[in-house]
Amino acid sequence: MTEATTDPAPDSGPPLTRQQISDAVGGLGWRFAVGVIRTSVLVDSLASAAEVARVVTDVAGAADGSLSLDLRPDRVVITLQSHEEGRVRPREIEAAARISAAVDDLGLVTEPEVGSDGARSVQVLEIAIDALDIPAVRPFWKAVLGYGDEPGSDGSQPDAGLADPVGQGPTFWFQQMDEPRPQRNRIHFDVVVPHDETERRIQAALDAGGRLVNDAEAPAFWVLADPEGNEACVCTWLGRD
Repeated sequence: MTEATTDPAPDSGPPLTRQQISDAVGGLGWRFAVGVIRTSVLVDSLASAAEVARVVTDVAGAADGSLSLDLRPDRVVITLQSHEEGRVRPREIEAAARISAAVDDLGLVTEPEVGSDGARSVQVLEIAIDALDIPAVRPFWKAVLGYGDEPGSDGSQPDAGLADPVGQGPTFWFQQMDEPRPQRNRIHFDVVVPHDETERRIQAALDAGGRLVNDAEAPAFWVLADPEGNEACVCTWLGRD
């Protein structure tokens, strides 16, 4: 049976650091990706996925409201995040340990890879919009997407991110610009990967014809571009505390 690697403090205490969260769940086959912890369980049928989901929800306990499941015929992707606070608390870490143990009892395993071929790990996709006047453009995107304020935000912050209320689409956030960019590209993708996945992901992008634009903020993020200059950032939780 799998056990947690740390003994988290009560939820009422100070927020856990990103390093504490990563250390607590890494040995359980989970990965921390800026605000959420996520893992996957490989299965051989949708019925098996449903059984995993049943067991996982049975052991979620106090973190039931933090739990999200994505069921497919070959995998279950499990996510834990406090929807009230938009972060990972000790409650979610403790639930991750219980979930990993319950999955182990089924003869399965929680692991960061989402496919049997190990093509990629669990990740979080965000879309960033560069804007000169964020309060002016944010309402448009909120309306046209049918999105709401991101977890942990009451909407009073004019630059707060936007989240899909049913958790199906990527988060949108707004990057403040000081002056118009001469390039056409004003929307870029943030691909938030586990910290131990970055080297492989960046190299794969470079091998596919991409180029490194800027690594000044690494290991928080690396800016990459395709052959026509369209940008994407590979991001981690590192370097943000």
